[in-house]
Amino acid sequence: MSGTPAPDEKKKAAAAAIVEKQPEQGHKPMDVDSEGKKQPDNKPKKFKYPGNTRSFMVNGVTFTIDRKYSPLEGLGKGAYGVVCSAIDKTTGKKVAIKKCSNVFSDPIGAKRVLREVMLLRHFRDQGGHDNVVSLYDLIVPPHNDDAESFNDVYLALDLMDTDMGRIIDSDQALTDKHIQFFIYQILCGLKFIHTAKVLHRDIKPGNLLLNADCELKICDFGLSRGLVNAEPQVLTKYVVTRWYRAPEVLCACKEYDAKIDVWSVGCILAELHGREPLFPGEDYISQLELIFSILGSPSEEDLKFCTNPRAVAWIQRLKKFPKIPFSRVFTGVNAQAIDLMEKMMVFNPRKRFTIDQALAHPYLKNMRDPNLEKVCQKSFEFAFDNVKNLSKEKLRELMWEEIRQFHPDIKAWGTFTKDPAAEAAAAASSSSAAASSSASAASSSSAASSSSSAASSAASSVAAPAGIPVGIPIPKKEGKPDAS
Repeated sequence: MSGTPAPDEKKKAAAAAIVEKQPEQGHKPMDVDSEGKKQPDNKPKKFKYPGNTRSFMVNGVTFTIDRKYSPLEGLGKGAYGVVCSAIDKTTGKKVAIKKCSNVFSDPIGAKRVLREVMLLRHFRDQGGHDNVVSLYDLIVPPHNDDAESFNDVYLALDLMDTDMGRIIDSDQALTDKHIQFFIYQILCGLKFIHTAKVLHRDIKPGNLLLNADCELKICDFGLSRGLVNAEPQVLTKYVVTRWYRAPEVLCACKEYDAKIDVWSVGCILAELHGREPLFPGEDYISQLELIFSILGSPSEEDLKFCTNPRAVAWIQRLKKFPKIPFSRVFTGVNAQAIDLMEKMMVFNPRKRFTIDQALAHPYLKNMRDPNLEKVCQKSFEFAFDNVKNLSKEKLRELMWEEIRQFHPDIKAWGTFTKDPAAEAAAAASSSSAAASSSASAASSSSAASSSSSAASSAASSVAAPAGIPVGIPIPKKEGKPDAS
């Protein structure tokens, strides 16, 4: 196309791409379970609050939400939650609703959901960013007067059409302009995130949501951590899907910083051009060997950043790999794209590009928009993450207070009562061993943990620059899974 279509034309093109889609595999009617069986007599557990709700099934899971949301279709079921699309009848906005069931049965899963909720609300309070998924609502979950009845969390997020992983796996042709625009949007979103002193730590194609107008949003902040005063922090190595992990994470270094996200973007840039992962390692050893097979073995100088002596010793024992120019790996690819890849995928993070350096690279010159390169004015505080062994009750309280930020009229946490049955069982157990069975029967929680990168927005102010085709056909959502 010679230029950017008018907004109405863009909307029509996007709508056409969506409307003409065939029914996607794996999507079931709202009253059909995961085995395709009709659920005409869906009778969810009775709750006293919030009152005016509707219940329906999504992939065998009961959703009970405010009647202002009218369900549209199931979008999928993953390890951390079930997602459906819905429309807010009061505003006409379409959203993705993610149900995280029995959140507090697993403290690690509960902290991940809470972390994502807190981060998304912080971004929302700071004005948000077009390239970061936004939290539209925390829907009041069904509950009674006792705190233990609060077990599920419902997030209403922007609704998007697909994710980058499915685009890469599809037969959809991508031009160099498409790729420039995608990478530019990722970097803009990360600039906003990093200036909030936050590391995403799990940038991968599956966490980059897209719609038919090429608009992109970063999602899934469950593994994010803080970067206080822009200094490297002592952080866990269990981050980032393996194929997109930076060398300092693979080497289990005690410290790393925002450069780990830059490495991941470099891997994605390479994957967009090659249409397959650049470093598809089967474990951390093969992952490092694949990296060295292209980047070459690191020098003694470049190993100085590594704070893990065992990793350094292992690397030094490896056979020496020569560097292979990216121009030999990616023949026929824009030379500026190759140069940007090489600068984002540098073994030594001290020599690797920053987000601002990547944004200023000539490859992205024609994409730049000062309005998108904005910063987050206030840092996010990860105070709760520093508290070890948070109790289920405290996690419930913190999550409830997040919901009250969206619904200040609901009851305060302090007005909840303890589950009478649980209190009676606890009292009886102190005087009679026979009452222990009552205590175990009174406490209930499911083993399924929840938190996810669900999906996200029907409209955005991001506009594809001139020369970028819009109305990309959206592939089926059943794509091969990301590496784990």
